[in-house]
Amino acid sequence: MSTSALEDVQATIHAANARFSEAMRQRDAVSLASLYTTQGQLFPPHGEPVTGQPGIQRFWGMVIGMGIDDADLRTGELEVHEDTAIECGHYVLRAGGHLADEGKYLVVWKQSGGAWKLHRDIWNTSQPPKG
Repeated sequence: MSTSALEDVQATIHAANARFSEAMRQRDAVSLASLYTTQGQLFPPHGEPVTGQPGIQRFWGMVIGMGIDDADLRTGELEVHEDTAIECGHYVLRAGGHLADEGKYLVVWKQSGGAWKLHRDIWNTSQPPKG
């Protein structure tokens, strides 16, 4: 892949992460789910996998309902292989301006219908265990 093509994918994924953050600030689970492929999967910490946009919408709706209203996503590394990209990064979640969680994530992106969408999304907290 050429340098300019890689830069285009990086910019596209950066923009998608910005849309994710904005949807979280707007408390918009529908928009969050639309960023995933139709068969996208979440692998949340301490939970079972969530498959498909309807389930993803319910999951993010539940997270929003718990008070999470901001997500800061920072790409650390991005590999692109044709219609698949692998992103490793750091996230910070906030509720009412206060730190709710932070940790690391790995996303497998797929080109779907000409757009890059989250296909597999796993994250783990860096916060110490409670209790």
